[in-house]
Parts: sequence; structure tokens; C-alpha cells
Amino acid sequence: MTAHSGRGSLPTAETAVGAGVAATLRSDRRFQVQRARRFGAWYVAEHRLRVMRSYVSTVLIGAVGTPLLYLFAMGVGLGALVSANLGPHAVDGVSYLQFVAPALLCTAAVTVASEEFTYPVMLGFKWNPTFLGISSSPITPGQIIDGMVISVVVRLVASSVVYWLFMQLFGATPSGTAFLGVLIATLVGLAFGAPIMAYVATIQTDSGQIAMLMRFVLLPLTLFSGTFFPLSSMPIYLQWIGWLSPIWHGTQLARIVSYGAQVPPWLIVVHVLYLFVLFVPGWLLARRIAKRRLYT
Repeated sequence: MTAHSGRGSLPTAETAVGAGVAATLRSDRRFQVQRARRFGAWYVAEHRLRVMRSYVSTVLIGAVGTPLLYLFAMGVGLGALVSANLGPHAVDGVSYLQFVAPALLCTAAVTVASEEFTYPVMLGFKWNPTFLGISSSPITPGQIIDGMVISVVVRLVASSVVYWLFMQLFGATPSGTAFLGVLIATLVGLAFGAPIMAYVATIQTDSGQIAMLMRFVLLPLTLFSGTFFPLSSMPIYLQWIGWLSPIWHGTQLARIVSYGAQVPPWLIVVHVLYLFVLFVPGWLLARRIAKRRLYT
């Protein structure tokens, strides 16, 4: 059966089928676009987690080896010497191992954040510009940054859980609320990493900036944040480094939940707010920089 017109005839059935297929394809495309706009950050996070599989051996070695070596060194090595000279309640009313373990947990989280918020960000923008390709889809630059944050949170939580289990194994967590240290360490990692991510997103040419960050920012913060000894025991002209460091603020919170360190309530509020003040603006700034860099 055909439909006649002045220009010839068209097969009605085939026309109807073709129109139906086209309508289906358009509907499916709209659905995919809407889904990408809604879940774009999770797609980026999935991509990053799949990329992490390429260096999963490094991730596993770090997640297991770091707490094993540090806690063994602090507990059996240096910790034993401190306890032998100062007694079983050498620092802050607890053993040296119990004092230093929460700080090591937070420092490990910052180390993970420094890895994931630097070179992978530089890779996506510059070395292998996958972010440019992703932003050509319905996924926005802001969602790319959100996806990076989500993927790093996954690794931070996983690594912190492993660290906390080793702390349990070594008897470094006398309090039943010590598991909250996992959440605190994750927040510390984000507080350190988000501003770093924003900075790395601005780098156009790699001239060793990331290496200098590791050497002149991460290392001093680790040493001067009350990690291995109370911040109050340092000279006053060096204590300001700890006051500015997210590691110190997180460490103090982790010590509260780990062994009940005595900290005034107002200072607890300051610690929490300071970490969020670093994380949230850093995250939002990174989204803004990504939008400007990928859309211009």
C-alpha cells in the first residue's frame, strides 16, 4: 500500500517505521543526556576508580605497609624507649604509641590526598587531557571536580579503615569511639587536598611545582603539627605552623575520640570549622577554575 502525491509515492509502512526509530533514538539520547547531567560526578568517580586499578598494587602496599611499619616503629621501637624512660603514661596521660597513632592516621590520609589531588588533576588537565574530552559531553567541569572528590573520599575511607584496624591490632586505641578517627582522617585529607587541587588546576606548565609542594608544604606540616610530640613543647615561634596545619586540627580531634584527650569544647568547634573552611572553599574554587579552564 502506498500514498500518492504529485512527486511520486512513499511507502507508508516504511515511513512510519523510520519515524518511530528516529523518535526512539531521540528519546534515548535525551535520556542519556539527562542521566549524564544528573549522575555525571559519579561517572567521573567511576572512571577515576577504574584508573586506580592500574596502580592498585601501589595503593595496597601503601595501605598495608604504612601503618604496619609506622605503628611497629612507634610501638616497639621509639615508643618502647619513651615508655622505658618516662613510664607507661609518658605523653598526655597515655603511652607514646597511643599518643602518636591518631596523628599517624591523619598524616597518612593527607599523604593519600596529596597523591590523588595533584598528579591525577595535572594529568586530566594537561598531560593526558581527559577532562577536556569529558567536558565535551553533557558532564560539566564542576561535575568533573566533584567526581574527583568522590573518588578520593573512597580511597581515603578505605585506607583509613585499614590504618584503624592496624591501630586496633597494636592496641593503640583504648577508647570505643576510636573508629570515628576514620571520618576525621578523611576530613583532614579533604581539607588539605581541596586547596591543593584548586592550585594544581591553575598550572599550565609543569615546572616542578607539585614536587615543591610535597617538599616544602607537606613535609614541614607533618613534622611541625604535633604529630610526634605535643605542639606546646615546640618553641612559640614554630607553633604557628601547627595552628595553620589541618594535620594538627585533625590530630587533636582524632586524639579526643581515640583516647579521650582533654580539649575545651570551644576548641573542638574551632578544629572542626577550620577543616571545613579549608575543604569547602577549596572545593568550590577548584570547580570555578575548572569551568574557566575547560570552557574558555
